[in-house]
Amino acid sequence: MAKKAEELKEFLRTRRDAVRPSQAGLANHPGRRVPGLRREEVAQLAGVSVDYYTRLEQGRLTSASEGVILSIAEALRLTQAETQYLRDLLRPQPRQAVREPAPRQEVRPDLLRILDGMHDQPAFVLGRRNEVLASNALLDALLTPFGQRAADDRNLLRWLLLDPAARDLYLDWAKVTSEVVGVLRAEAGRYPHDALTARFVDELKAASPEFRTWWAERTVVERTWGTKRFNHPTVGRLDITYEALTLPGDPDQVLFIYAGKSDADLDKLRILASWSTHRTDQNPADTPPPGRPGSRP
Repeated sequence: MAKKAEELKEFLRTRRDAVRPSQAGLANHPGRRVPGLRREEVAQLAGVSVDYYTRLEQGRLTSASEGVILSIAEALRLTQAETQYLRDLLRPQPRQAVREPAPRQEVRPDLLRILDGMHDQPAFVLGRRNEVLASNALLDALLTPFGQRAADDRNLLRWLLLDPAARDLYLDWAKVTSEVVGVLRAEAGRYPHDALTARFVDELKAASPEFRTWWAERTVVERTWGTKRFNHPTVGRLDITYEALTLPGDPDQVLFIYAGKSDADLDKLRILASWSTHRTDQNPADTPPPGRPGSRP
């Protein structure tokens, strides 16, 4: 409970510091000592007492009604993902939280066949903690051959942070990677007692100064859709659009589908697919089917 209270305290403080008085319709008087909102201003905007909000931000209250959560979210201008994170932090917990291991994640065989049949579109399935549960050949050619990596080395965020090739590949590496850190933050809020998530966070804190900085900012991101820009060593500049689709039956599995942003980008993906197929045909023994075995812890 102490860890949850501390996270609630830091999250509310960082979100309060991020809102400028002018954004909330408040006057920014000369000599103001804080760039963000004061606690009493958040309380006023949310329609709660100063004492109540202070106790909430200090972690002395660890639950709240939905109405209060939404009022505070509006006052702090929280995104949808940040509002859900606040809900997760204020979700009532049993006196002794059950720490059962999360069930093993498996990608359905039919979905694996669908991935393999997508020849012009890179696609992959992400699980908890950004594990690449399955990927098709074109995704492996675009990013890195996750399908050929060891079972414990298929994590998208670890690759983004620690592989120099990822920094060279993404033209907006910092933006992309910090957003994936925000996705991990959202997951940590949904599963606050997941030991593997806590261990993974500690691993990345020790290995990456960028991760330490972004994690401390407590930005929360949800997977939706967007664009990404690459400088690929084979086809050069490549822009893609993507959609993130939560899979029915397992909300912890998300299917990502990439597509060329323009006709020229689509042509480059086809070139990359042809190159990937030729390479596989030349070295079939060295290139196992991508994304297998289709399960992760």
